[in-house]
Amino acid sequence: MAKKAAIIVESPTKTRTLARFLGDEYKLLSSKGHVRDLPEDDIAVDIDNDFQPHYQIIPRQRKTLSKIRQELEGIEQVYLAADPDREGEAIAWHLMEALDLPDARRIEFNEITEEAVRAALQNPGEIDFNRVNAQQARRILDRLVGYKLSPLLWKKIGSKGRDSALSAGRVQSVALRLICDREREVAAFEPEEYWTIEALLTADEDLPPFPAELKTKDDEDIALANEEQTQAVIDELRPQKFIVSEVEHKTRKRRPWPPFITSTLQRQAASDLHFSARKTMRLAQQLYEGVDTNEGTVGLITYMRTDSTRVAKPAQSQARKYIREHFGEEYIGKGVRGKKAKGAQEAHECIRPTSVYREPDKMKQFLGKDQAALYELIWRRFVASQMKAAVYDQYGVDISAGPYGLRAATSTVKFPGFLRVLPDRKEKQQAQIPPLKVDQELGLVDLDPEQHFTQPPPRYNEGSLVQALEENGIGRPSTYAPIIETLRQRRYVRMQKRAFLPTPLGFAVSDYLVERFPNIMDIEFTARVEEDLDTIESGQREWVTLLHEFYPEFEASLQQAIEAGPKPLEGEKCPECGGQLYEKYSTYGKFAGCENYPDCTYKRDLLEDVLGKKEPAEPTGEKCPECGQELVKRTNRRGQAFIGCSGYPDCRYTRPLPGSSPKEPRKKPVPTDIDCPDCGQKLVLRYGRRGPFLGCSGYPKCRHTQNVKSEEVQRIEATVDQGAEGDPT
Repeated sequence: MAKKAAIIVESPTKTRTLARFLGDEYKLLSSKGHVRDLPEDDIAVDIDNDFQPHYQIIPRQRKTLSKIRQELEGIEQVYLAADPDREGEAIAWHLMEALDLPDARRIEFNEITEEAVRAALQNPGEIDFNRVNAQQARRILDRLVGYKLSPLLWKKIGSKGRDSALSAGRVQSVALRLICDREREVAAFEPEEYWTIEALLTADEDLPPFPAELKTKDDEDIALANEEQTQAVIDELRPQKFIVSEVEHKTRKRRPWPPFITSTLQRQAASDLHFSARKTMRLAQQLYEGVDTNEGTVGLITYMRTDSTRVAKPAQSQARKYIREHFGEEYIGKGVRGKKAKGAQEAHECIRPTSVYREPDKMKQFLGKDQAALYELIWRRFVASQMKAAVYDQYGVDISAGPYGLRAATSTVKFPGFLRVLPDRKEKQQAQIPPLKVDQELGLVDLDPEQHFTQPPPRYNEGSLVQALEENGIGRPSTYAPIIETLRQRRYVRMQKRAFLPTPLGFAVSDYLVERFPNIMDIEFTARVEEDLDTIESGQREWVTLLHEFYPEFEASLQQAIEAGPKPLEGEKCPECGGQLYEKYSTYGKFAGCENYPDCTYKRDLLEDVLGKKEPAEPTGEKCPECGQELVKRTNRRGQAFIGCSGYPDCRYTRPLPGSSPKEPRKKPVPTDIDCPDCGQKLVLRYGRRGPFLGCSGYPKCRHTQNVKSEEVQRIEATVDQGAEGDPT
């Protein structure tokens, strides 16, 4: 019998998971993601007509839509089951429009289980146009900013032909600013010296000694700035009697963390598993959509793009049952909820296993190594969140030594609670303090001074950057991973020991945008835009109103930036010719350049204070095959190491380091007999990133360039080869 209803989801994997429990009841179809979008080669937003977007079918999706249309012939009811968020709502709406399905119903489920899906099918709804409009508003805002700012960056920092990856984004640019600002804090930080003193004390010769840290002098906190001060204190401490002045016993509870939301999952996976945000989301998507197990294709976790820590009652009941069976009634907790995030979708759930009885050890055989590691992280965090707090016995002792006060403390686990499932791997083993009494005299074994230096603020890593984005209200759960990946792809940042370092290009882009577009780069302004998008989703605001408020000021700043020339550096003259120095930008960074360029080529790096000087060249012991001078190992401004000639710039021979990506050595310019049409000097054949071209030999005074046909290139190169063969030397 022909099916009378169909369900359309985004992913083919989802259809396999649904088929396991829906069987042949429904025709299951996949859209393979978005089917319509703004075209890539045009802004496709009618600014003068209330910012109306001009969507088109994504070319690679034409066959997909055609196939879906054929499959829907004879179908009476269509259910659109895209993901339960703004992006999913937009996909459902685009499907309804592209397939002309005005009567299609919308269903949502946070987990791909039979109970959740059948409940959704029994309570279908309509497309939520408030959610669609919030997604449209974000998409159009990002399109306006990206398509208007990127050409400006090509012009002011690097040409499109030279570096077509150069781009700006409404949210990514603010994330880049966070990284650049932090790097400036690190560069400006001056470490301060300080010392601590630890006393090793004993209550009895038969008992092991225990440490106590010096805290006060004359009941005031003590600060030791250098070795001389420290030694003077040690000399005063040694002859003192060490007397127990107070003994304190108390218990402390340590509550479990709430279940994961998108940001906390990305942060924990970065910390524990060293996964990038992008990798974490890719693996979580696989676990959500379904993996092949002995039960068939099963969705192992709930939807992974969420900012809610809510747990559905059936899931909480199942977790409590599991805890009772495996640990006992005394381990069952009330369930921990995290602080409600601004704009959080409370109808959503946390990220949790669809069944706690699918334990990580049981699932490991069906999962890849990374999938298994992420699943275990999610499983343990959820089960722990439903358990009781751990209880610690804390034992503290205050010790007086003349005018000085010391403190010794330790704690032991009295009741492990959630630690049975989620042990603290970072918790250090503490020295045990024997039972002591007030007025008891202790023996001094030794005094141990230690030098320290204050540390600069840490650079952002994957986890801390996601946390900063979340805390500042920049982006939303679905955007954190794409933001970070875009910064990498644009070469605005590089990684060092899993931390983000801005490149000279990243600094140039950030500084230029901060100067010319203070609103776009303002953290609070960006957060307010996110809040406005939330109000659109809740139906309290029209999406067109937001765009009308945003665009005029942005357009005014854009026009000013287009017309503005380089910014003069006040009071700074060129040390070589006396001309005015200007602040300039390039793909290699930010620099001071002379107004008399190209006659005067003076430049000064304006990022040297934050990026530091170039590392000295490292000799290799090899000779240059082109000129015979020594080859050295260098590092370019983007942090990439290579082998180059020590005779640079007269000799430009380079080659990649062994094991790096292969790259042809740069060819030398080839003289020609062709006259330059601008100045009359001879043209030379040069080799650029996009192939050979003709340029004036009078560069940089004459900057004439022109294209050259492949036949002409062969003729010029052949002339040089013939000359080399006939050279008697």
